[in-house]
Amino acid sequence: MSITKEKKTELITRYGGAATNTGLPEVEIAIMTERINNLTEHLKVHKKDNHTRSGLLKLVGKRKRLLNYLTKVDVLRYRKIIAELNIRK
Repeated sequence: MSITKEKKTELITRYGGAATNTGLPEVEIAIMTERINNLTEHLKVHKKDNHTRSGLLKLVGKRKRLLNYLTKVDVLRYRKIIAELNIRK
């Protein structure tokens, strides 16, 4: 259910460029998206797990705030990350 260390480092190097660029909004959005996808799959099986549902909603809100920040800073980076992660339809 959680992200493995290898998957997390892969996301960091893919969206951050180097292994030390963990604070970039793109990296944080990618990690949150992976966690959101995992929690969504978990909730498809366990429909009454309300604690996980509340955690999922908090993660979605955090990701939304980061995406809003990214639109204010650089719209091109925002569009690129959305296209790569297939967040918006």
